[in-house]
Amino acid sequence: MRLDRYLRQSFSTESLSALFAVIRKKKVRVNGVVAKAPLILNEGDLVAIYENLKEDNSTSAPKTGWGNNNTYCDPLFFKNHFQIALETEDFVIVEKPSGIDSQPGSGTRPKETLVDMLWQWGLNEKHDFKPTLVHRLDRETSGLLIAAIQGDVLRGLTKLIREHKINKYYYALVQGHLEKTKGTIKTNLERSDSPQGAKMKTSESKGKESITHYIVYRRFESMDLVKIKLETGRMHQIRAHFASINHPLAGDSRYGDYAWNRELRKEYGLNRLFLHSFKLEFEWNNQKYNVESKLPKELDQIVRTLSKKSIKIED
Repeated sequence: MRLDRYLRQSFSTESLSALFAVIRKKKVRVNGVVAKAPLILNEGDLVAIYENLKEDNSTSAPKTGWGNNNTYCDPLFFKNHFQIALETEDFVIVEKPSGIDSQPGSGTRPKETLVDMLWQWGLNEKHDFKPTLVHRLDRETSGLLIAAIQGDVLRGLTKLIREHKINKYYYALVQGHLEKTKGTIKTNLERSDSPQGAKMKTSESKGKESITHYIVYRRFESMDLVKIKLETGRMHQIRAHFASINHPLAGDSRYGDYAWNRELRKEYGLNRLFLHSFKLEFEWNNQKYNVESKLPKELDQIVRTLSKKSIKIED
């Protein structure tokens, strides 16, 4: 049995964060040697814990680095929107709802971003490092995001992102039927700024190379549900790429078809961008992670309705 699972079984009343904290602080030894969470225990191993695991209900000031702030996020907002998909001693994978910004910025509501929720969670769990996002999603996009809970882990995971070693998969509903049921969109994307906001446009010579792989997962009467794998991670990459081949995403107010979006709102109740980060695959500390997220209820309901008009996908 893995060490972290053994501790969770032995100290079932403790929070997962508390158990990971004692491992992270090197306060757990197996047979006299400092141990990490993935260590496999064998019969007869001696596990020694140099920490009082009695729950701490003190109201003392936060640890160094948190300042004197006891609230980073509105409590009700946190309760309604913060969801953890996976927690380890090094990082946490969370599910970002659509309509919530990844981080604070101009135009964001105070204490109502994913970073605010992560910091509130970190404070509640008494982490000594503010959880930090490794990558981001657009405000309208929902799905999985990784946040590091140690400084060296942040550097390591950021390196994996730069080297394209974290595979990111998305579901998107696009207008019309793609000519090929499997393909790759490969064009440069160049950022342009305007009073209406930043936007990416395709370019033959300027911008950065951007690569999007896709496969048609379901085909409906006038649209395709596609599975997407990103090879690069540019701003608005999926939205700009599919718009560039005349198959914009459903509900996309920036790159999409206004009239079509209006029809989707009226007929199916789609009031958001149909883009969801549903899977992350990567390897960390010799362990493979494959974390998946279901379609949010509002998107799943649309797929169920559209399924009544499914069309067989031809090879």
